[in-house]
Amino acid sequence: MSRNNRWFAPTLLSGLIAVGALSPVLAADEKPKRGGTLFYHMVAEQRVLNPALRASNGVYEITGKIVEPLIDRTYDGYVGVLATEWSSSEDGKTITFKLREGVKWHDGKPFTCDDVSFTAMNFWKTLLNYSSTLQANLEAVDCPDPHTAVFRYSRPMPLNLLVAALPDLGHPLPKHLYEGTDFLRNPHNAAPVGTGPFKFVKYERGQYVIAERNEDYWRGKEYPYLDRIVWRFITDRSAAAAALEAGEIHESGFNGISMADIERLSKDSRFDVGTKGYENNVAHSTIEFNHRNPALADVRVRRAIYHALDIDRAIKTIMRGYAKPGRGPIPSTGGANYTDDVRVYEYNPEKAKALLDEAGYKPGPDGTRLKLRHRVAPWGEYTQLWAEFFAQSMREIGIDVTLITGDAPGFLNAVYRDHDFDTANGWHQFRADPAVSTMVWLRSGAPVGTPWSNQFGYKNEKLDQMIDDAASELDPEKRAKMYHEIQRLVMEEVPIIFAIEHPFISVTNKKVKNHHNTPRWNSSSAYDTWLDE
Repeated sequence: MSRNNRWFAPTLLSGLIAVGALSPVLAADEKPKRGGTLFYHMVAEQRVLNPALRASNGVYEITGKIVEPLIDRTYDGYVGVLATEWSSSEDGKTITFKLREGVKWHDGKPFTCDDVSFTAMNFWKTLLNYSSTLQANLEAVDCPDPHTAVFRYSRPMPLNLLVAALPDLGHPLPKHLYEGTDFLRNPHNAAPVGTGPFKFVKYERGQYVIAERNEDYWRGKEYPYLDRIVWRFITDRSAAAAALEAGEIHESGFNGISMADIERLSKDSRFDVGTKGYENNVAHSTIEFNHRNPALADVRVRRAIYHALDIDRAIKTIMRGYAKPGRGPIPSTGGANYTDDVRVYEYNPEKAKALLDEAGYKPGPDGTRLKLRHRVAPWGEYTQLWAEFFAQSMREIGIDVTLITGDAPGFLNAVYRDHDFDTANGWHQFRADPAVSTMVWLRSGAPVGTPWSNQFGYKNEKLDQMIDDAASELDPEKRAKMYHEIQRLVMEEVPIIFAIEHPFISVTNKKVKNHHNTPRWNSSSAYDTWLDE
């Protein structure tokens, strides 16, 4: 079995999780049932429900059912949603989309090219994390007719790159509800109006979000099957596992419950447990540095920190063997763009101490060399455990780490807006192409406050140029070699530690049918999902 496929083998976690059990083929005598309410578990809330303003799992899990993208990804490839056709000029500077006709926003207004043009220029290019770098060379989106959108670029935009990006970074907004408003404070950021199979109803802070069937959905009266969806915010992982067992929620995704409960419920015949449906969502567990701290601006200190991390032990104890060491910003599932021919940092505390000595950070009377304030990402049990592991590892080499915990908005503001941290951790996802996601964590210039972007005070003009050149290279082989060089440079400089590479796990009640039937199911529309109850 190849390296890229071994995570999706028939069994995982020492044979406890049957991946093949996810997304069972619909039996010939199973006819979809209409009606019912699907309950999702959400670990945290971000208070923003606008996928054109914030690219995030917590946003997609909800708004993917309400606000649709131009293109989505299936196991058969990329398919049109609000777009039906796409093509590129020979020089790669003009990309044309034919838009679906007869589509209405949930308030009854027609969906047209004006909505796409407005969103692309005012959100995708300027405000949307990940996308602001991707669309840096977008000059205009012309509308020769209501159902044709022509994207014009100053540098070539590879068509396959843009198509790969649009499932996550291609959600149009209704121009008539945003034009002339303060985009960041528009009330529809928390009460979205889309074209999807479900219409937003209510957002009760800290408790739930409700959406109900769109009776005028463009796919036809057959869809969606469900009456409504309710997303429940349950921060306590044990409580979420208990709710699954009691039938109070149907699905918990993105490692939303503890690994121990995942293993336990994988033996329960009532549930499908596994990684299928996450092929577009491979992630890295990371350590991020605030380079404004003079100590962390020294590459010797960053390398020392890397050498002090026993990655194999973290994988075994925290991830239960369900991961692998990272090799930079591109995971092994990145296809031709990935290489493992890079510098690696073996676990070696003595080498770490020597590097700290060389950098001038010798131990004081109490053995302490440095003190760091570390922000803990509140994305799940394992992000908390990873932070604790980091702090313990640092103590071994004389670095005293104070862990700072909080809710999702507090973490995002502290790290990406206020830069109030020394180190931080979390996960960062690879979304089909390096230019779509991971390069955004490395290229300088993202607006202050943009979540999951380079807000680390790190700037390397050579790397910025390499990232820009790779994003506009039309030849796939040349482009892959460029990303190999980027990967090597990043592993030399270690601006961020992409420590552990892993997919995600869902626990789903078997009453849910047609679940995890796309590579980004939790983030997609669930228009064909139904309940057998």
